[in-house]
Amino acid sequence: MRPQRRRPDDPVEWLNRARSNLIRAKSDARLEGVCFEDLCFDAQQASEKAIKGVLIQLGVVFPYVHDLGALIALIERAGLSVPEGVREAARLTRFALVTRYPGLAERVTKAEYDRAVAVSEAVVR
Repeated sequence: MRPQRRRPDDPVEWLNRARSNLIRAKSDARLEGVCFEDLCFDAQQASEKAIKGVLIQLGVVFPYVHDLGALIALIERAGLSVPEGVREAARLTRFALVTRYPGLAERVTKAEYDRAVAVSEAVVR
């Protein structure tokens, strides 16, 4: 069942989109020919959208960037404590940047993919 679409300023819409990216990151790994780099991009996007949903809920204006560490810092500046498991999402930033394009970084391993999904699951949760 597809989630009900909401306005872009509704944090629930951001969380719905985060869950969608996480589902793709997890389910597409079984498909022949899918690169771990692409799945890790979806894991990063899931975390980014979940974090931005929190920022919207807090009323914090945020830049449209992929730097999860910078976005997490905005949550902390707003007075919320960020759990270590969520703070670890900053490591996923590289999957939005250099691993998206061939030749800019080493190939992503299965272990790196598994860790990226685990971190993203913690953030979305």
